[in-house]
Amino acid sequence: MGFCRSPPEAYGDEVSHGPNPDLISPADSDALRPVAGIISEQLGESRTALVGLAGGVAVGKSTAANALRVVLDQHERLNCSIVSSDGFLLSNSTLIDQGIFHRKGFPESYDRSAINAFIGAIRARQFPVSVPRYDHLISDVLDAKTGVDATDVVLFEGVNALGFASSFDLSIYIDAAESSMRQWYLERVLELRRRSVDEPSAFFAGFASLSDEEFAERAESIWEAVNLPNLLEHIEPTRDLADVIIMKAPDHSIESVTIR
Repeated sequence: MGFCRSPPEAYGDEVSHGPNPDLISPADSDALRPVAGIISEQLGESRTALVGLAGGVAVGKSTAANALRVVLDQHERLNCSIVSSDGFLLSNSTLIDQGIFHRKGFPESYDRSAINAFIGAIRARQFPVSVPRYDHLISDVLDAKTGVDATDVVLFEGVNALGFASSFDLSIYIDAAESSMRQWYLERVLELRRRSVDEPSAFFAGFASLSDEEFAERAESIWEAVNLPNLLEHIEPTRDLADVIIMKAPDHSIESVTIR
C-alpha cells in the first residue's frame, strides 16, 4: 500500500480544502482538460458526477486526482471532492482476525457494503455523506469520520476503485511502467520511515533499527509479495473497464491521455 500522513480535514487520505494550482504543471493541465470536459458533460440538473480513478500502488492516483480537481475548478468552474477508498479498508485488527492482513489492499480487504452505501448516498445526493478516514502514518483506519458536502463532482480514488466501475459516470485508470511504480513506492516508504522516527505509533517505527539498505530490501520484498501480485491479478485487469487511461512518465508527468 502507499503511505502519506492524513491531515485532520481528510477524506480517506485526501485533504478536503480547495484545489491548489501550484501542484499541477501547465502541460498536465492541458492534458487533463478533455477529461474535465467529459466530466462536465455528465452533469445534469441537481446531479453530482461520480468519477472512479484507479491504478497501482504509488502510481500517482492522489496527485492525478488533485490535478483533475484543479482543472475542473479552473476550466469548468466545478467543485470537486476527492474521496480515497483507503478509508473503506477493514481495520488492521479485523484483517488480522480474518487472517488476511497480508492481503491488505486486495479487493477482499475492503468493506464493500460500506462502499456501496457511500456510492448510493452520493447518487441520492444525501449530503453531507459520511466518509471513513485512514491515517497512512499509522497504517490503519480511524474511529473518526468526516462528511462530504454537496458538490458537483466526487472523485473516488484507490487501487481497486474500478471494481465499482458500473456505478461511475466515468472511470479513469492511471498507468505507468511497473519499474516506475516500484521505484516510486520505495522512495515513498523510505520517506515515511524517516518521518516515523519520532512517532512510536507510526507503522514504520518498528523498522527503525534497520539501515536504509536493509529497509529498502524489506520494502522491495513487500512489493514483490504484496503490491505486485495485487497489481497483476486485480488492479491491472480493471484497466479494461476504464473510459480514460492516463499514462505517467518516469518523471511523474502525464505522458498521454487516451479517451475510449
